Order: sequence, then C-alpha cells, then structure tokens
Amino acid sequence: MLQNMRSAAKYIWIFIFIAFVGGFLLAETSGLLGRAPVTTSTVVATVNGEDIPYMVWANTSTALAQQQEQQTGRSLTGDERAEIDQRAFDQLVNDVLLRQEYEKRGIRVTDDEVVEIANNSPPPQFQQNPEFRTDGQFDLAKYRRFLASPAARQQGILAQLEQYYRTEIPKEKLFAQVASDAYVSDARLWQMYQDRHDSVAVSFLSWVPSDVENFSKSVTESDIQKYYAEHMKEFERPGRAVLSMMSIPRIPNAADSADALKRAQELRDEVARGAKFEDVARRASDDTVSGALGGDLGMGGKGRFIKEFDDAAYRLQPGQLSSPVRTSFGWHIIRVDSRKGDSLSLRHILVKIKQSDTSAVATDRRADELARIGAGALEATRFDSAAKQMKLLVTQIEAVEGQPAQYLNQLAPGISAWAFSGVHPGESSDLFDDENMYMLARLDSLHEGGVQPLSLVKNEVRERIAVRKSLDDKMAAAKRAAQAAAATSLETAAKAAGRSVQTSPLITRVGFVMGMGQLNQAVGAAFALPVGAISEPVRTDDGVFVIRVDKKVAADRAAFEQQKKTQREQAMNAMQGSRVQAFIGALRKDAKIEDRRKKIQASLRRQAT
Repeated sequence: MLQNMRSAAKYIWIFIFIAFVGGFLLAETSGLLGRAPVTTSTVVATVNGEDIPYMVWANTSTALAQQQEQQTGRSLTGDERAEIDQRAFDQLVNDVLLRQEYEKRGIRVTDDEVVEIANNSPPPQFQQNPEFRTDGQFDLAKYRRFLASPAARQQGILAQLEQYYRTEIPKEKLFAQVASDAYVSDARLWQMYQDRHDSVAVSFLSWVPSDVENFSKSVTESDIQKYYAEHMKEFERPGRAVLSMMSIPRIPNAADSADALKRAQELRDEVARGAKFEDVARRASDDTVSGALGGDLGMGGKGRFIKEFDDAAYRLQPGQLSSPVRTSFGWHIIRVDSRKGDSLSLRHILVKIKQSDTSAVATDRRADELARIGAGALEATRFDSAAKQMKLLVTQIEAVEGQPAQYLNQLAPGISAWAFSGVHPGESSDLFDDENMYMLARLDSLHEGGVQPLSLVKNEVRERIAVRKSLDDKMAAAKRAAQAAAATSLETAAKAAGRSVQTSPLITRVGFVMGMGQLNQAVGAAFALPVGAISEPVRTDDGVFVIRVDKKVAADRAAFEQQKKTQREQAMNAMQGSRVQAFIGALRKDAKIEDRRKKIQASLRRQAT
C-alpha cells in the first residue's frame, strides 16, 4: 500500500509545484504582491532558527480563507481576513515547534503504523462522506474497498492519506506523552458535581463603593507606583490606534427606493403565483444568511426583530404572505410558517435599497478621484489636502487590535486590520468600500499591545485605589450591621442601618447572584454558612456583604453516581486538552520567534506607491 502511495505521490507533488508556481506568478503579474521583491525564498518568520517562507504562509492563509468563504457563502471582510492570516501564522509556527519537539523526544512514525491506522482510523472527512455510509452509519468495509481500488491511487488519495497520518501520528504520540498522567479522581468528580448542584438561597446587605472621586484625592504618587508594580500584568491591553476617517456615502434616493419596492412586489407576485418561497429566497434575497436557508428566520417570540418587521409579522396568519414591508434594512416579504402561542416561525425575502446605476457611477467617480489624490499617501498632509479638495468631513475614531473598527455608528470593515499591519503614523490607507460607503483612513497614532506604561493607565490605577479606599471605609459600617444582625435579625439590622435586605433564588457555586456577583468571595462564603447564620462582612472587588443563608439543598449522590462515567470522560477530555494547550503555550513562550510580517507588508505598501 505504501508503495502505491509513494508512486502516486510524485504526481501530487508535481501538481502542488505547478499550482504553487502558477499561483506565485499570478500574484506577481496581477500586482497582488506589489513590486516588492517577495519570492519563494522570502522568510516571514524564524522559529528557533527554522525559517517559514512567506509564500507558505500566504498560501496557507489563502486556503483557510477559501474554506471559510465556502462555508459562509460570502467574501471575507478585511478584519476577517486578518484573523485568518493570524490563524495561518499560528498554525505554521506550532507545526515547526511540534516538529522540533518530535526530534528532541525521538518520536518517529513507521510504515506499519501508517498502514494500520489508515485502514482502521479514517480521517473525519471520510467518515462524513455519504459514499462510505450504509444505513446512515460509517461503513469501514466500504472505506477499505475504496483504499484498495485503482481510483484511490489514480486520484492521489493514498498519497494524501500517508501525508496526513505522518503529520497526525507523531502529534498524537506527543500529546499522549504530555497528557499521560491526566486523571480525575472520584473525589474531584464529586466536588465538581457539587459545585453545579449544591444550592443555597440567601438574604444579604451590601455596601458598594461610593464617593470614589473624593477618595481619589487622597491617592498619592507612591500609592500609584506601588499598586502598578504589584499589578502590572493586569494592565495588559490589545493595541490601540487613533485614525482620521473620511467617506463618500452610497446614498440611495427616492427613485432607488421605488425601484426596490417594485422589485419586492415582483418577487411577492412570483410567490403568490405558485413559486416556492424557499426557492425565490435562495435566488433573490439580499439577506444571504437566511437566503441560503430558504429565507428561514427560525422560531421565536416577539421582539426578535425591529418594530416594523415584528408588527407586520404578527399581523399575519400561518401561510399568509405579507405585502412589502419597509425597514431600515430595505423591503421585506414575510411569511409565517407556524404559530405557537406568542412564538412565530418566519421566513423572509429582503430587497435592499441600492443606488441606481446612474447615481452609483457618479459616486464611483468621486471615489476614484479621492483615491487618486489621497490613497496610499505616506505624508499626513496629503490626507488633509484631499479632504479639503473633496469637501469631505474628517472624523477621528479609535480602533482596537483584533476588533473591527466602528465609523459613523456602523462597522468599517478592514480599517482595524490595516491600522495594525505595520502602518506608520501619518500614512493613509487605500480606499476601502462596502455597500454603504467608500472610506479613506489615516493612522494618526498607534499604541502597541502588551502591558501598558504607567503614563497611559495612571488614571485607571488611581481609580482602582480609590475604590479600595472606599471599600475600606465601608467595612466598619458592615461590621456593626453584622453584629446587630447576629443579636437580632438581618431585617432589624438593615432597618437600623438604613439599608434594604436583598434576596436571591436558589443558586449554585458557579451561579450569578443579582447584586452580589459570581465566582467571588461572597458567593463562596454563602456555601460555608449553616442555614440561619449571619456572616462576618465579606469583601469582594465590587462591594462588602453581610449574608444570611435561608435555605440549602445538597447535591444528590445517587444522581451523581449514575452520570459519573460520562462526567469522568468529559472531565478527562477537558483536562487532556488543557494540558496540551498549556504545553503548546509553553513551547511558544520559550521559543525564539522572529515575526517579519509587518515589515514585509509595510515594504510591499511602500514599494507599491
């Protein structure tokens, strides 16, 4: 079998080589790579001395992007593509680190292991393939017959399987070593079960920080320095950028709205004449997500959608078709499939209101002019000159690394990814566009991610210390109330202190208590008290509490025993996964990784201008 695999492999590698070179030449000739000297030997990263070629990263990212586009049925935004780029980079870095670890530990894969596992443990995509199923279940005999067939060799499947297993088997061996001692005892399983099934109901008094502004006046520079030094890691933040933005909106006019209404009415008439609603939705709806599902919006109660849509839907009977309904999204044709009480199962077809060809051409010409005079500029003044010449309003926004930017109360796709791609302050972007507008951005300032310097978080440190001082001040009042409650009752003590008693329903150790919080000292203290007992003041980061337990319900030991086996499997899987992730994290922390992505991307931008 391995001989067959290897004989087929040469054709696979020839194909990969042709695709690789062809893709590279296409990128070069199409201008996708700009005019920078990026070649097959350009290195995007070095991991403990081992290079990762730029083109390997680019091709891996492209493959992942294409996969996601096929799954979502739409093109990716710039921010989504940046996330894919990061995922591809992390994957390649991890692959290098794991290969290096295999060498250190002497982990090898034999031919016999590949054959054995290929025959008995098919990859997930094979198990999900309908061609290998019988009566809805995976049929191992069908899979084995396929592996022995000429088609498997001719299609190169055997070579691909061998490559897959030579990658996966050493990984499994390594992970088995890393997590070999993972075990969850009965005692720990029972404790975990109790955390989710023991419950208490409590009454409590609370004191929250107040007069923080006054307490902040007493915070000294020495206090600030000390607190920052002791809590520095808590001030780790993602990168932040300040950008100037201007835009050319794609604004439909009244005629455009009328055209969209006419189109919506035509689609409604088509359905009314007998066309299947689902087919029309898949073909014509501008809501690509529900459109792919035949317009299905699922079952739910009132208030799921904006008012105009909800009002129209609840006027319909099951099977009835609405007239076109106008919302801020466009014109909708709505059908109610079923109704259960206040819940409706709905479908819709959306026709967005878009610019006509004539007005769109005029907008596009303005955008082309803006791009000509302002896009891709390295001098900050070019952006201002373009805004003045085009008579466009400039607005400043803030972007956070890894999150889509917002501009004029809507998402600005790609802006954030651009800002953190190695751009220098003063540079202008290329022209971005979506269905609502064209956008041009200039990076005004950039703060790299990581632990922020004290100068940037000083006010936050001061406020944290002031909150602590405020809570210190509340402890004396809480202690007096706790002593009074122990001598009389919580209600009597509350009245004397001018406070109100708050109560909770039955909660677990991991549950949330309104007014008290979750997974904090106060919740923990409630489970340590006997019923009717009054606690000493319990301080958390958010307040001070005096607690009385009103009711306790213990977890059912018999119910625990019935599900223990399943719980152990789940806990073991979670523990092993955590061990593996911690191991990979440690490898990355100890590795010497030189990331050249931003330098290469910046070079490409500069040489393309």
